[in-house]
Amino acid sequence: MNTDIIKSQKADFRPAPWCVNGHMHTICASLFFKPPEIEFERKKIDTPDGDFLILDCIHTRAAAPVLILLHGLEGSSNRYYIQNLAHKMSFYGFNVVAMNFRSCGGEMNSARRFYHSGEYEDLQTVCKWVQQTYPDSTQIAAGFSLGGSVLLNYLNHFGDESLITTFAAVSVPYDLYRGSINLQKGFNRLYDYQFLVSLRDKLEQKKNQYSDLPDFHGSSLFEFDDQVTAPIHGFKDAEDYYTQCSSAFFLDSISTPGLLIHSREDPLCPFDYIPMASIDENPCLTSCFTERGGHVGYWSMPPGWVERTISRYFVETLGIPKKQAV
Repeated sequence: MNTDIIKSQKADFRPAPWCVNGHMHTICASLFFKPPEIEFERKKIDTPDGDFLILDCIHTRAAAPVLILLHGLEGSSNRYYIQNLAHKMSFYGFNVVAMNFRSCGGEMNSARRFYHSGEYEDLQTVCKWVQQTYPDSTQIAAGFSLGGSVLLNYLNHFGDESLITTFAAVSVPYDLYRGSINLQKGFNRLYDYQFLVSLRDKLEQKKNQYSDLPDFHGSSLFEFDDQVTAPIHGFKDAEDYYTQCSSAFFLDSISTPGLLIHSREDPLCPFDYIPMASIDENPCLTSCFTERGGHVGYWSMPPGWVERTISRYFVETLGIPKKQAV
């Protein structure tokens, strides 16, 4: 691995002219991006607590690096940003394992619990499966939004024992409390509402299995986390959950080389919430901050800026000669 860490990458992002602000990037990319057709091979693996995880995989070469992909809140491996990066990295010869969080792979999980922003044990289960399936391969990972938070929590918890050697994290909600409150403001209420529609539905489905699950009486993601997410997953309340899982409080201790991508106009996870001092002082972290791009969206001209930036980082960090990367 190339150990010469560059503290920042040139943010050469050129936005599509019709994306005039962060909301446009966020919404237009989600609605109109058409990812390439990918033939994933679906795997269902067991978890230590008797549940299961659904993985969507692309196999290229047995000894090639394995990229683990983590989606955002109420997303899945079907999201455009997961499929775009999976396509790009498989083209470069990487194996790909797209992880679906519990309840997000098109099939309701069987355990009482769901997933959350700091759930690192399921990622460790996936890493161990990858280790068994690809014993000669390096493991790398990329997380988007909530998936980036999960990834950072994993790296913080396992430290030098992490099975992931390098990573990229895009549009991470570094401060979960402030991010949740921010969703209650202005136009952001639309995102808050959309998340709640999906979360309410899943809760009702899960209550058919476990009638003792908490009831939800609220109108915001904060209230859902306070009444449902926190008690189901062993936290006292939403603030306890956010405090324990917000990467802003431990980013300075991450010891794995990684790339952090974030837009200064991110409407869901405002740039002001980023722990800049922790990033600047951590020699393992490389920042790539753009003026435009919204939340995860990054509709660029030409398209594909996020995929090019992340793939270039991984190829350079792993020290793979370009002629071997295709």
